Amino acid sequence: MTEMWTTMGSTLASFMFMWAIIRQYCPYEVTRFLDMYTHNIMGYFYPYITISFHEFLGDRLKRSDAYAAVEAYLSANTSKSAKRLKAEMGKDSCNLVLTMDEYERVTDEYKGVKVWWVCSKVMSPTRSMSYYQEQEKRFYKLNFHKKYRGIVTGSYLEHVMKEGKEIRLRNRQRKLYTNSPGYKWPSYKQTMWSHIVFEHPATFETMAMESEKKREIIEDLVTFSKSKEFYARIGKAWKRGYLLYGPPGTGKSTMIAAMANLLAYDVYDLELTAVKDNTELRKLLIETTTKSIIVIEDIDCSLDLTGQRKKKGDKFSDDENDKSNSEVSLRKEVKEEGSSGSKVTLSGLLNFIDGIWSACGGERLIVFTTNYVEKLDPALIRRGRMDKHVELSYCTFEGFKVLANNCFKIETHPMFDTIKRLLSEIKITPADVAENLMPKSPMDDADKCLSNFIEALETTKDEDLLSLRQSSLIKEDENVKHGSHIKENGELHEDNRIMKVTKQ
Repeated sequence: MTEMWTTMGSTLASFMFMWAIIRQYCPYEVTRFLDMYTHNIMGYFYPYITISFHEFLGDRLKRSDAYAAVEAYLSANTSKSAKRLKAEMGKDSCNLVLTMDEYERVTDEYKGVKVWWVCSKVMSPTRSMSYYQEQEKRFYKLNFHKKYRGIVTGSYLEHVMKEGKEIRLRNRQRKLYTNSPGYKWPSYKQTMWSHIVFEHPATFETMAMESEKKREIIEDLVTFSKSKEFYARIGKAWKRGYLLYGPPGTGKSTMIAAMANLLAYDVYDLELTAVKDNTELRKLLIETTTKSIIVIEDIDCSLDLTGQRKKKGDKFSDDENDKSNSEVSLRKEVKEEGSSGSKVTLSGLLNFIDGIWSACGGERLIVFTTNYVEKLDPALIRRGRMDKHVELSYCTFEGFKVLANNCFKIETHPMFDTIKRLLSEIKITPADVAENLMPKSPMDDADKCLSNFIEALETTKDEDLLSLRQSSLIKEDENVKHGSHIKENGELHEDNRIMKVTKQ
């Protein structure tokens, strides 16, 4: 046995020596030919197939989406079985992500098929003339038996990509975007949007709104977010328009933040006065991502949307209402050096909302806010563009109880009856209610804040009565003056008639 192992070791050593000599001194074409046919011969006996997912491809300027999806999928599905993990805080992630360490091997199972994932890396040689060492090339290898080729390449990889993308969206750090004037874009900037981290704390639970109306909006939003197949079946772009209108201070901006937090969407705050023309508006739309809310606040102040429709008689078609006479340019001047007036038109805005380009991206909400809905053009807010109209009005007693619970963690109080009576008699916005309930010093408790709020309501009531009385007196005085003027004109007319008769 010893002699046999000695002979085998000597033979292997001789073979390895000869193979090293052949690879070193044989031409490259010959060694390539030998490698190719050796690989082909081994393929007849090796029953496993390998698929590689490289982190960077080509010029290495952009990370592979497939690699990122595999990384997210494995971090969520195999981190419990892997023995060596590495923790990272991704650039666009709000959570700590655990991924497989290099050369770690894990097993995954799908429909009874076992596959093996391996995380590997290759270090490129350092170029002598370069100041920087080339980065390592990382990749994932998927190994599986060749008899499962159809399942793996057909449905398993699609499953990995879909679930990986959903995991990345859930773990991403949500952002608040805004656009800048076109002349401020530097040449190296790759996007028209600048952003900050979106960390607004508003939720539907903390909003001062009737519970029935709140539930209706939540159900509408959740249904929309789960209706991808429905929108595809009816042939409609996966988007929905919301029109939020009401007096200032009624919670329109807070509603947008609550919608974003409910659906985990990014927010794009579009400033129309900074957009040069319709082409630039279209480019901004293209650069928005899926799962986002595009917001145009105070739409009645951003564009001149009143008085630009020229009716052909009393009747005109819906298409004419949408397209004809809509080329009205925005004339607001941007008071920045080097800027010029915006040429965004109503037609361009209508196409931005529901034109052909609006279908790009998918799963998007478009939200308009306004204080004066009657000033908006009917074509801009019709169903199909602004699908749901939400009126945010003055604070009710139910809304007040939400704000009181937010501030003091109370659901009932002896002063609530008085507050309920006063709220039914006067109009006050949720913003004013929240300001009056907010403690002004560390010594302020619920009793003191509620007492101060009742005083503020009574003061507001007295001011409203005084204002109403003054307006009534002014109107009465105008009526008296108008009657005296009529009487004087009548007497003057009678005197003139008598003088004419006397002369005759």
